[in-house]
Amino acid sequence: MRQARAPVRLESRPAASLSMVDAAVMVTGIIIGIGIFKTPALVAASTDSETVFLLLWVAGGAISLVGALCYAELAAAHPGAGGEYEFLSRAYGRSLGFLFAWGRMAVIQTGAIALVAFVFGDYANQLVPLGSLGPSIWAAAAVIALTAINMRGAIGGRWVQIVFTSATVVALAAVAIAGFVAEPTPRDAADSASGTIGLAMVFVLLTYGGWNEAAYLSGEVRDPQRNMARLLLLGLGIVVAAYMLLSLAYLNVLGLARMRDSTVVAADLMREVAGEAGAVLLALAVVIASISTLNGTIFTGARTTYALGRDFSLFRMLGRWEHESRTPANALLVQGAVALLLVALGTLTRGGFSSMVEYTAPVFWLFFLMTGLSVFVLRWRHRDRALPFRVPLYPVTPLAFCAACAYMLHASLAYTGIGALFGAAVLLAGVPLLAWGRAAAEPAE
Repeated sequence: MRQARAPVRLESRPAASLSMVDAAVMVTGIIIGIGIFKTPALVAASTDSETVFLLLWVAGGAISLVGALCYAELAAAHPGAGGEYEFLSRAYGRSLGFLFAWGRMAVIQTGAIALVAFVFGDYANQLVPLGSLGPSIWAAAAVIALTAINMRGAIGGRWVQIVFTSATVVALAAVAIAGFVAEPTPRDAADSASGTIGLAMVFVLLTYGGWNEAAYLSGEVRDPQRNMARLLLLGLGIVVAAYMLLSLAYLNVLGLARMRDSTVVAADLMREVAGEAGAVLLALAVVIASISTLNGTIFTGARTTYALGRDFSLFRMLGRWEHESRTPANALLVQGAVALLLVALGTLTRGGFSSMVEYTAPVFWLFFLMTGLSVFVLRWRHRDRALPFRVPLYPVTPLAFCAACAYMLHASLAYTGIGALFGAAVLLAGVPLLAWGRAAAEPAE
């Protein structure tokens, strides 16, 4: 006999409490994270000239902008706390929406939280050493503390993000200024690139990642039909300008050849300019950037988990929106618990950051591609609907975005190891879960 559907009771719903500036700061803080301190040397290893090196960062910003325009159309037409979950469910049905929400809760967002937490732990342990397990201890502490702050209220989480994003931008500006005031390095002949332009773009787009998190704020942004495109363009504009300035600073102090030989390019820049004291300042900057990224990722990640509980009674505990704190408290709690399990997994495998990159990348780019295609699906399905924002140059713009996503999906499988297969297996575990709870997993009325 078919099981009766149990309605999901919600205590409250998201309120439009974020201004466009609040949301733009949140998105900027998510994008400007730890990548710019790690990936420039890897990009330099795949390029033969400084001009190409700089053009790759411009291209990364352009691709991100194309994706942001696609997301702006989707978010303006279908605002909600679930972000991509809303788009995928409308385009392909609730079953795919369920798998995305499951994948985001178990792989994408929790893996990203653990990934950033490991970077925070590595640098925090340099400032306050806690032994061989210090990075993991610091990582777990950051997840617990920031989850608790966000559970206390959206306003508190928002102010943490504003403070740390502002501090991050100041720190990055200081690194850039130090690079420009330093004596330019002599330009030795650079060795041939050891990688390819395609591989370089993998790292560039990884560094630009995070702008899509704006979609999860569309249910809490005031006047999303007008403000979604603006906040995405504002946030990305700030990020592109910051990355270009930092890239120029790296080239000025180190040059392309020395960048290729560096594993900590920003630390080498500061050490060149200000000695070991500069390296300590850089560690502080990375800690600040990591906290900013981690807090924003925790804030937005729980919104999909909330949407999963809201629409599928199998997970109805997660679909409660606390009226007083204005947060999905249960979703935040579960998200934090899964992230802590992944921190433990990264500690056991001794892979840390790299293990989490492998774990998350293929699942992330698969659903990114599906979201890009949903622009076409929803346009066709609602042909007579007046859209509040239309992506320019349709269909060229979304086609370009989908092509980039397809390439990144291939690259995330070609350039990663067993962690990618493990992440894919966890995603597929959602299929029998969906089948087992199909009656409960139908949309609650």
